[in-house]
Amino acid sequence: MRTLHWFRNDLRVQDNPGLSAAASRGAVLPVFIVDSDQPEVCKPGAASDAWLHCSLERLNGSLSGGLLTKKGSAFALILELCKTYRIDAVTWNRGYEPYSIERDTALKTALKEAGIQVDSFSAGLLYEPWHAVKKDGTPYRVYTPFYKHSQANLKIRGTESLEMSQLNLIRLEEDAAIDDLELRPGIGWDQDMMRHWQPGEIGARQRLEIFIEEGLKDYRVGRDFPAKASVSRLSPHLHFGEISPHQVAAALSARAPRTDNFEHFTKELVWREFSYHLLYHFPDLPERNLQSKFDHFPWEDNADWLHAWQHGKTGYPIVDAGMRELWQTGSMHNRVRMIVASFLVKNLRLHWRHGMQWFWDCLVDADLASNSAGWQWCAGSGADAAPYFRIFNPITQGQRFDPEGAYTLKYVPELKKLPLKYLFDPWNCPPEVADQLSFSLGSDYPNPIVDVKQSREMALMAFTEMKRLAAL
Repeated sequence: MRTLHWFRNDLRVQDNPGLSAAASRGAVLPVFIVDSDQPEVCKPGAASDAWLHCSLERLNGSLSGGLLTKKGSAFALILELCKTYRIDAVTWNRGYEPYSIERDTALKTALKEAGIQVDSFSAGLLYEPWHAVKKDGTPYRVYTPFYKHSQANLKIRGTESLEMSQLNLIRLEEDAAIDDLELRPGIGWDQDMMRHWQPGEIGARQRLEIFIEEGLKDYRVGRDFPAKASVSRLSPHLHFGEISPHQVAAALSARAPRTDNFEHFTKELVWREFSYHLLYHFPDLPERNLQSKFDHFPWEDNADWLHAWQHGKTGYPIVDAGMRELWQTGSMHNRVRMIVASFLVKNLRLHWRHGMQWFWDCLVDADLASNSAGWQWCAGSGADAAPYFRIFNPITQGQRFDPEGAYTLKYVPELKKLPLKYLFDPWNCPPEVADQLSFSLGSDYPNPIVDVKQSREMALMAFTEMKRLAAL
């Protein structure tokens, strides 16, 4: 039997149920397609594309150069390739985005009508979204009950291994250069960003090893401090499927003691599942408020504020450090993500979709489920959302979680002249001290674009107005 395995967000050889099933049947044609039919909301941003290029190169190397890459309509190309390569069966691992579900359903029907066997598999989530539901079949909207239900009632499958000797690849009849996908920008801006990462299956496994050996032991407390190496940095590897959540869970179960650190990381792993659960059951999550009362929120429209936030020039050092980290590395520490998100949607009162879109374009781990669920959570409009009146103070957050300033000064080095006591509120540095240090606020570093206390009060007033309008 000749089987086409369609790689999507499962760019790995090991623990790949679809690929393993294809290999067990006979000859395999591995294919990856940049799908031109995707709606705009699903099309990857520039940082994700840069990662994808590197990941495909690694996967192609693992497959001895046998990966066929294409760009165009995935629906049409799969049918065409089945004819060209005399394919008997097609396998893929499931996607859960609304467009993926619609496309895959239609393609499965078309392939079966053409007499081709089709099989899809669960490979990217611990739990299928239609299994992790309440007893009455309705979806969870609060995380803690979802977590408890999943832990108590749903089993995690074991991991699968595949020997390369089991993989009989079909010889390609055409050029399959990954460069032809045009994923990397010609100006090469991504080269500096990608030096912070090692995309691919091997890099993912190494990242997991480092986290288990070094980061997990301090995870519960250390994960809130951006200068510490206490986070996993696995999210882009999970998003692109270079490692599966089953592999992560298995490695933790085999090697990590059952401490509070273990439990807290497990909860973060399941939070990813919850985001997919929400997207599956509420497919308009990236576009509409999950809580309809936020349809009445009086958002601001200020292009200057948005530009300052995007480029790390708000005048609030911990916010600016986070936004610059994002631009330079394609990532941002989770604690800082919450700080910058709170600043955008509450202190600036700019719509959460502005933040979601910027993250989508800049993050190497940009994920439709996690990105939309996370931004709605921060805005207060989503499931299990943080109360709107919970507004992070960027001054005290910096003082508490970056007390030595190591993280902030890494990305905002122009503040190195200042005494540490003024790092997070440089406008409070006495003029005579600033003069002695040759530091000029507004020249060396921006003035704050809003007053943090006043903007908090205005945010609360806007929230009250929203509730009034929603009640009419």
